[in-house]
Amino acid sequence: MDGAEAVSAPVWATADLCDAYPERLQVIAAGFRDFGGIHAFHGEIATLRSVEDYRPVLRELEEPGRGRVLVVDGGGSLRRAILGERLLGLARRNGWAGVVVYGAVRDSALTASIPTGLRALGTAPCRGESGSAGVRGEALEFAGVRFVPGDRLWADADGMVVGGADVTEAPA
Repeated sequence: MDGAEAVSAPVWATADLCDAYPERLQVIAAGFRDFGGIHAFHGEIATLRSVEDYRPVLRELEEPGRGRVLVVDGGGSLRRAILGERLLGLARRNGWAGVVVYGAVRDSALTASIPTGLRALGTAPCRGESGSAGVRGEALEFAGVRFVPGDRLWADADGMVVGGADVTEAPA
């Protein structure tokens, strides 16, 4: 089962997780918009830093997602998009539950029809190409949160939260 199928009917809600684990969750600051075809998604975090270049994102999404969520630090740039319809479709085919981009995406009318989660700061029509190699697998910090590979991220209509591997999806 890929990540998108696993979250089609979530048994969790970010509000319930925050109530159950008030000291163990980080709440991602507001400002992210929903651009994907699935509005509630979750999974283990994989990280990537790529400012204004889609190619490192492409390389990462070519790998098996195994239900993970790719968190991309795009430096908050809204000048150039680092993910669009083609890459989100690739994420879907390779089993990624979702992608969170601290930056811009494009093809938003098309990404909304792909059954994979996608959150970003905004859109930009120009594709990013900076020549950056990107940095993968390191802890990232933005939007008031530290994103560590292997931790978990949950996103729904109320927002996004991050917790360690010790936070379960079914609070008691």
